[in-house]
Amino acid sequence: MSKKAFIFPGQGSQYAGMGKDLTENFKIARDVFAEADDALGFKLSQLCYNGPEEDLKLTMNTQPAILATSIAVLRVLQSESDLTPDFLAGHSLGEFSALVASGALTLADALRTVRSRGRFMQEAVPVGLGAMAAILSVEEDILIDICREAAQGEIVAPANFNSPGQIVIAGHATAVNRAMEIAKARGFRKAMLLPVSAPFHSALMVPAGERLSEVLQQIEIAAMNAPVISNVEAKANQDPGRVRELLVAQVSAPVKWDSSVREMVSLGVTSFLEIGPGKVLSGLVKRIDKEVSTANIEDTAGLKALQI
Repeated sequence: MSKKAFIFPGQGSQYAGMGKDLTENFKIARDVFAEADDALGFKLSQLCYNGPEEDLKLTMNTQPAILATSIAVLRVLQSESDLTPDFLAGHSLGEFSALVASGALTLADALRTVRSRGRFMQEAVPVGLGAMAAILSVEEDILIDICREAAQGEIVAPANFNSPGQIVIAGHATAVNRAMEIAKARGFRKAMLLPVSAPFHSALMVPAGERLSEVLQQIEIAAMNAPVISNVEAKANQDPGRVRELLVAQVSAPVKWDSSVREMVSLGVTSFLEIGPGKVLSGLVKRIDKEVSTANIEDTAGLKALQI
C-alpha cells in the first residue's frame, strides 16, 4: 500500500499575502492566525497578509510567519479532507511545522520558539560577516574538497543538500566567496550568493543552537502521532525525548533534504504533499525521484485542485 508524506517549507518561501486567501474563506485559518497573534503579542497576521516585504524578510519574523501560514493550510486541509500522513518532514524551519503537525509541539510554543530561533541565528554572526551560496551541478565530494581549499582558517562547508546537483554552502563571507571562485575556476559556472542575512546550518550557528536549547528546555514535547524525518539524520523519529537534541543540532548541521526524501521513498512513500507557502520542495522532490507524485497547497485554489 502506497504511503503519503506531508512536507513543510522553510525560509525563502515567504511572500506578502500568504495565508490571506485562506483566512478569507475558512474560519479555521483565521483561528490559527488569531492564535499566532496572541502567542507572539503582535499582529503577525497583518505582516503575512500585507507585508511590508522588508519586515517579512527579517529572520525573526520570517520564521513564525511561514510556520503560522503552514499550520493554517494544514488545519484547513484537515477540516476539508480525511487525508492523513504516514510521515512528516520539513526543510529547516519546516521541521517545526512538521512537529506541530505530529502533535509534538503546540502551535503557540512552536511560534515563540522559532521567533527566538530566528533572533538567535541572526545574532550569532554580525550582518555581512556570513554568507550562503548555491553551487549547482557539482558532486558532494568535489564540493567538500572545494570548501576545504577555500577555508584558509575560516569556516565554509555544505549547509543544504537539497537535490542532485543543488548544494548550498555557508560560512564566513570571505570563505564562501573564495569557494565560489574556486568552483568557477574548476568549471562549475553556476555559483551564486543567496539573499540571506546569516550563514544558516554552519558551524558559525553553534552559539544559536546553545541558546535555542535553553528555550526548548522550557516547553513540553508531547507524543507524536506520526514519525518526523529529521533534517540532521534523514531518519524517522517518533521519540519525543529526542526532539530537543535534533532541533538544537539542526541549527548548525547541514539539512539533508535529498537523503530525507530518499529515506521516505525507501519507506514506501509515493505521494508528497507540500503544505505552506510556495512549491520549492515539490520541485526538489521531483528532481530527487521522478516516479513519485507531488502536489502543493497554499491557498483555496490549491485545495480544490488537490488530487493525491
